[in-house]
Amino acid sequence: MNYQFPKNFRWGSAASSTQTEGASLEGGKGESIWDHWYKEQPNRFHNGVSSTNASTFYENYKSDIQLMKDIGHNSFRTSISWARLIPQGTGEVNQEAVDFYNNVIDELVAQNIEPFICLYHFDMPMAMQEIGGFENREVLDAYANFAEVCFKLFGDRVHSWFTFNEPIVPVEGGYLYDFHYPNVVDFKRAATVAYHTVLAHAKAVVKFRALNTNGNIGIILNLTPSYPRSQNPADLKAANICDLMFNRSFLDPSVKGEYPQELIELLKEHDQLPVILEGDCELIAQGKIDVLGVNYYQPRRVKARENAIHPEAPFMPEHFFDYYEMPGRKMNPHRGWEIYEKGVYDILTNLRENYGNLPCYISENGMGVEGEEKFLVDGQIQDDYRIEFIRGHLEWLHKGIDEGSACFGYHLWTFIDNWSWSNAYKNRYGFYQLDLKTQKRSVKKSGEWFAEVSKNNGF
Repeated sequence: MNYQFPKNFRWGSAASSTQTEGASLEGGKGESIWDHWYKEQPNRFHNGVSSTNASTFYENYKSDIQLMKDIGHNSFRTSISWARLIPQGTGEVNQEAVDFYNNVIDELVAQNIEPFICLYHFDMPMAMQEIGGFENREVLDAYANFAEVCFKLFGDRVHSWFTFNEPIVPVEGGYLYDFHYPNVVDFKRAATVAYHTVLAHAKAVVKFRALNTNGNIGIILNLTPSYPRSQNPADLKAANICDLMFNRSFLDPSVKGEYPQELIELLKEHDQLPVILEGDCELIAQGKIDVLGVNYYQPRRVKARENAIHPEAPFMPEHFFDYYEMPGRKMNPHRGWEIYEKGVYDILTNLRENYGNLPCYISENGMGVEGEEKFLVDGQIQDDYRIEFIRGHLEWLHKGIDEGSACFGYHLWTFIDNWSWSNAYKNRYGFYQLDLKTQKRSVKKSGEWFAEVSKNNGF
């Protein structure tokens, strides 16, 4: 079968500042929570590897952008490091950072690669974390001012802006499950951070619209469909609560300008509702987005809880469901994640039927592989498994578009194998292999395949 994509479809990849730039203690950059946490607990990072050098995009952006061009990118998403641009989170703007981001954006534009710019990708400046991070409303204003600085500096060339990438992840990692700094386990504080992130997002949207710059503003959400084990009412209820907490807690306020009533009732019932101030609801209503980025890797499968909750255990989302491993599921054996290509179609269908079919694109999708060098043949990674993974998702994406979804692009995570938070370089995701010792980049088979897909606008 021939899969042709709409005219002007965006083909490319996604990355973030912390995961690629390196130079994390250079160029006038302030300390981020990642720099700080690594100093405190290097043992929490795979093989003790920090983001200090990452994949050296700070030095190599020009040749890297050429490599993007070589494999058919017409768009690329990355983020601006708040701690690099405004080292203390507020106040002085770092001119070296302004020069760097101007150079990156100019180079992308010169190569006809549209820059998609995200403002926050898990990297709180340490100076802001020290006063409470997103638990503190002062930090929301600081973030909105940072956003405004970016719009003014780069808005003449950047027309696709995103306030946050996967805002649920710092909530889960930093305040529920201890896989990001500040390693808090406290649902109410987590709910506060989530709520304040939505307010910060809305403040940035208001600033953007006030400037009347040419372009769109959106948010990037990891929408993971919650599939129930069965149609038993207890399983359906478990899946619904899971969906409310992990998807709709950000999707509804960003697209509809309000929270699902069901979620509010649930948190109220368990005394976990954050403090709501006068004017908050009006602000959230003003934060409705123009465009949505969708990150999708794997499905979430749940069932009703099997056991009673320990009366002294901290309140957690898992009080309402258990995770479920579906028999016969297709797996990525190199990463331990389920592969379920149809998930991408289910997300697009949900957005079309329940969220006004706003313009969206797949902002991340990808396949992580540990020990990928075992697939090296004559100097090239033969990643047929990644080609198959991308193709399977694109087939379902195509079906969604065929049925009327307003999806306008597909970005793989990621361009070059990059540093990934506490996993560092454990799992490789890139179109290009990165040799950590020499920083040499080598195109994988999937990169060459993707170049053809982009050239033909289909396969």
